[in-house]
Amino acid sequence: MEYYVASERKMPVRNYDVVVAGGGTAGVIAAIASARTGARTALIEYKGYVGGIAVEGGTGLHSFYNLWEPFGASKRQLVGGIPDEFVGVLKGYGGSAGHVDQLIYAEYDSACTNVDTEIYKFVALKMLREAGVHVYLNTLLTDAIRDGDSIRGAIGECHAGAEAFMAKMFIDSTGFGDLSARAFAPHREINDYGVTNSMGVGGVNLERYYDFLMAHSAVSELARGMRDGKPDKIIRMSGDFKKISDEALADFKEASFAPITTTMHDDYMMFIKISHRIEAGPLNRDALNDTEYILRDKQMRAIAAMRKHIPGCEGAFIARTSPTLTIRRARLIECDYDITNEEVVDGAHFEDDVLSYGFHDYAPRIQIRDGRSYGMPIRSMQVKELKNLYAIGMLITSDHNAHMSTRNTVCCMAQGQAAGTAAALCVAGGYDDVRSLPYPTLRSCLEKDGVIFDNNEGK
Repeated sequence: MEYYVASERKMPVRNYDVVVAGGGTAGVIAAIASARTGARTALIEYKGYVGGIAVEGGTGLHSFYNLWEPFGASKRQLVGGIPDEFVGVLKGYGGSAGHVDQLIYAEYDSACTNVDTEIYKFVALKMLREAGVHVYLNTLLTDAIRDGDSIRGAIGECHAGAEAFMAKMFIDSTGFGDLSARAFAPHREINDYGVTNSMGVGGVNLERYYDFLMAHSAVSELARGMRDGKPDKIIRMSGDFKKISDEALADFKEASFAPITTTMHDDYMMFIKISHRIEAGPLNRDALNDTEYILRDKQMRAIAAMRKHIPGCEGAFIARTSPTLTIRRARLIECDYDITNEEVVDGAHFEDDVLSYGFHDYAPRIQIRDGRSYGMPIRSMQVKELKNLYAIGMLITSDHNAHMSTRNTVCCMAQGQAAGTAAALCVAGGYDDVRSLPYPTLRSCLEKDGVIFDNNEGK
């Protein structure tokens, strides 16, 4: 391979207390929390909007509650604070039905929190601006400036050129772990998931689709709530196509079609997942290029299968796609503590908990037992060998089964509030090492800001 050695570049400097790299599900909440805690905060995002997986790859937000239904446990909200406030604002704009009990398949997630992708993007930007976050959209993080065991700055590039974002504390919520990797933090590349491009599908009649599934006893998931201003409407539904026909099942399998969808509108399926496995891994650019085409080819096949096999979908069309494929993991960033699946399912809590959570994406095969919750310690977000870097979201947790819980949207949002608050408190307290921040100081601030600490007592 040929190499080109670049000359030194002179670039403008922007100075902050905290820099958050990545404006996804976790990064948005981290930046809001940091700014509200008093830090001069910048958020760097390479797309023209924020929201990440919540607006690109999911079917809803999992989950603000414990899994109460299959265990006959008490229903308890586990995630509050800024994430729950966010849903409240979203609901006020007609972008969510709020937290709705799931009627069928409640042993997977007993609650459903659906979102409108476009309103989510707006609300996220609105709350960031109101918090005083300096948001840099259309800015690609390209490098990190490391000085010994600390990061001094992050290099971002936009159409106008490169800039150096200098700060005292950094949070990596890029999804791909780009900031950590460029700062030479210890990490591994793990290819243990497929990738997805979720599409929105218009021109559908959800009630006809539901009646068709019911006639075949094939409704496998259902939640009802507010839809286009009308109550008691379908907002989440899935079907078991093994009960429909072998032909339908084969057509949908060929398209890697996941039948689960959520919606906020009468004639619209907000999320339809189309997946593919990249053998070379999601960090391989050339393989990603091929996969972008493969996923869009599968989307076309899925739409054709919907028109063919599902009453109410004869006029279905693709109304929205993600601008690029979405991942569940690329790099694993090594942190001071690595939570295990045993700790997750046993409902373990820690002396430095910063959140409580109770959803597992492998449910009902793997569940947090007895309707319990588990905690995540702030140590699980403190990046090894670096004093001033937190990693959050899908970047942490090496155990694949445990990661099937900790990478989920609401857990990522809660991690964001914890890391953003901690980073700002480090600056305010003059701590240049995240490990020096006294835990009682962090705990007190999180409690004041609505974070729920659930210890499973009496549960």
